[in-house]
Amino acid sequence: MSLEAGFTILVVGVTVFFIARDTVSPEVVLGAALVVLTATGVIDVEAALAGFSNPAIATIAAMFVVAAGLRATGTLEVVSERLFRGVEKLTPALFRTTVATASMSAFVNNTPVVAMAMPAVTSWSRRHRISPSKILIPASYASLLGGVCTLIGTSTNLVSDGLLHSHDLAGLGFFELARLGIPAAVVGIAYLVFVAPRLLPDRVKVKDLDGDLRRYTAEFEIVEPSVLTGKTVEQAGLRRLPGLFLVRIERSTGTIAPVDPGVRLFPEDRLLFAGVLETIVDLRKFRGLEPVAEEKRQDPSSGVGLHEAVVSQGSPLIGTSVRDANFRGRYNAAVIAVHRHGERIDSRIGDIVLRPGDTLLLEAAPGFTRAFRDSRDFYLVSRVDESEPPRHERMIASVAVLAFVVLTASFRVFPIAVAALGGAILMVALRCLTPGEAKRSVDWSVLIMIGAALGIAQAMESSGAAGLIAEGIVSVASGFGPIGVLGGMLIASMILTELVSNTAAIALMFPIALAAAGQLGLDPRSFLIAATVAASYSFSTPIGYQTNLMVYGPGGYRFTDFTRVGIPLQLILILISLLLIPRIWPLTP
Repeated sequence: MSLEAGFTILVVGVTVFFIARDTVSPEVVLGAALVVLTATGVIDVEAALAGFSNPAIATIAAMFVVAAGLRATGTLEVVSERLFRGVEKLTPALFRTTVATASMSAFVNNTPVVAMAMPAVTSWSRRHRISPSKILIPASYASLLGGVCTLIGTSTNLVSDGLLHSHDLAGLGFFELARLGIPAAVVGIAYLVFVAPRLLPDRVKVKDLDGDLRRYTAEFEIVEPSVLTGKTVEQAGLRRLPGLFLVRIERSTGTIAPVDPGVRLFPEDRLLFAGVLETIVDLRKFRGLEPVAEEKRQDPSSGVGLHEAVVSQGSPLIGTSVRDANFRGRYNAAVIAVHRHGERIDSRIGDIVLRPGDTLLLEAAPGFTRAFRDSRDFYLVSRVDESEPPRHERMIASVAVLAFVVLTASFRVFPIAVAALGGAILMVALRCLTPGEAKRSVDWSVLIMIGAALGIAQAMESSGAAGLIAEGIVSVASGFGPIGVLGGMLIASMILTELVSNTAAIALMFPIALAAAGQLGLDPRSFLIAATVAASYSFSTPIGYQTNLMVYGPGGYRFTDFTRVGIPLQLILILISLLLIPRIWPLTP
């Protein structure tokens, strides 16, 4: 063992130890490890920073923007509503999520699939008071299982196909791996649906919204075209939103109070709600349900959002009704909800007479908080995150952009990075997103983690550490015969893909698999297939694959969560592979 290889293994071991302890954020640990490897000369500066210029970084950043465009136009809400329609429990929600992500990942790069699934899963989880940590790891793992099923499902398969051609061997057929991938995905999804939830703790605590005393009074009107017209309150999904109470419905024929869940909704109905801030924001995502304001509301395409402002003791607004306060003229804003601590306000918004300490929910342009945070009229002014109303009129445009990304990448018209970047630019150009929203949508911590992990993978490869680990495992396994070597290939690839990238793992394992098959006089294809599929089964750490890193933060996970769920799944997949590979790809020529 060379000094560089030994030192690299030591650094990687320390890195995994600190990430597993969760005392320091993973992007800091990975960045520090990369700095150490660079400062000691294991890897030069250019190679260390090459990970940050990897196309995967640009692809993931761009797909954050594409996903944000789909969310901003209400597309994700529609998909989420259809995907989770009628689903109230965790098990059916898990089943639908894992099947959908696995199916899509067979034909589309799993990075954008997971990026688009995350907001829908998080939204459903919050509404049903179920921690997203129960679903996000299974969604990431399902995407990896689906990616194995076709040639274009993951970059690992494409790299393996290229290596086969370069060694004058028959390349992979488009659905060749499906004979192993589909049975593995079926068993894997069953495990993720019925076993994984028992192993995953509630890492993200969902607030008890019903117990939140900070309730707003808000008034909404059904405006055509609306998805709510003709539906009952129950069917419209307005009864079980957390922290929400429908006080009454006002229509031309009279007032309905209390409101029965079977009451049907019609255009021009005015609905008075008492609800917490998060739920009031959610109400604005229903197409055709618009907040009532005495002042003219702004065009959603202008980037208008929600802001909270507390009326000060000396404010000129005190003693004035919302209707007479002239918020549009004074502040270029419109009041859509009012919170008064300890009281439920049953009045219509325009009739509420303001008092000191009232918290107003205002619809205003992005600059409102900056302009009035020092005003004597208010004690406190703050912007509500992700509160922009959906741009439903841009929904078709956002779907077209997604189709452009998927089709051009799937048919290899453009590389996935180029297709994703083009999609991100189109989202802004077609006004599905504002430039500011696009910038805020990128999770930079994820990009830093992936870039640093790719640099460490390069150090593992160039120092010889990765090859040394793989050769050692295979040499031990050779004493158990051909099946033992096949198992060694699977284990070695799985370990390597956790330490380096999946593409680096297959690149390192390919010559080892060829050599092992040659020494035993066996057909190398079965060993190469084993190395290929195992390089995609990155389940025991969050650092082995980018989709695991993507769900790490939003799920509030710890390193050990991936290990607890992933290692049993890997053992199951090893058994399935050992049973099926020799039958599908015989070991003897």
